[in-house]
Amino acid sequence: MGSLLELKADEPKSETLHNLKGMATARQALIKDRTAARARLATATHPLLRKQATQRLRQVERDIAQIDAAIETTISVDKTLSEKADILISIPGIAKITAFAMLIEMPELGNLSGKQAASLAGLAPISRQSGKWQGKERIQGGRACLRRAIYLPAVVATRFNPDMKAKYHELIAKGKCKKLAITAVMRKLVVMANALLRDGRKWTEMPA
Repeated sequence: MGSLLELKADEPKSETLHNLKGMATARQALIKDRTAARARLATATHPLLRKQATQRLRQVERDIAQIDAAIETTISVDKTLSEKADILISIPGIAKITAFAMLIEMPELGNLSGKQAASLAGLAPISRQSGKWQGKERIQGGRACLRRAIYLPAVVATRFNPDMKAKYHELIAKGKCKKLAITAVMRKLVVMANALLRDGRKWTEMPA
């Protein structure tokens, strides 16, 4: 089938992206450790347990900070990744941590169509139907790590990004629930990021 369709083989990840993915995975594990340490500290009553939980929380915070610094350094010394990060950060609502996560979790951004980017992120609505029966559209599959990374930025974008704010309120005005509206904004963010990276340009506000 591959021969007949003349499919192109995907290029393997570079050593830099491989290392970044390893650090991102370690960071996710530390985030879980931090949540657990905070929960233990909140429920601990014995002085020794509170002391240990506090020390563990401080250590986890230091480890996260070290990984964040290492990720930023690794991206800053790579010309291509650094330029892509600058483009992503130009989008209102996207900060460094989110931009880095997008580059690491979806390195294909900038080389896809809008529909492909949304689908790969698991943000493209999938219709459920059988014969004349039509179910509700819902998102599924895709890269959960990316969706988690852009959820809060999407919420921020509904307040500070004019395009996203307009889209969000348009959906709410049509009677859509807030969760669905946020998902639509997340999808729009990914599609926008893909387009800007493809064109090699930073975000600019659309004229009214």
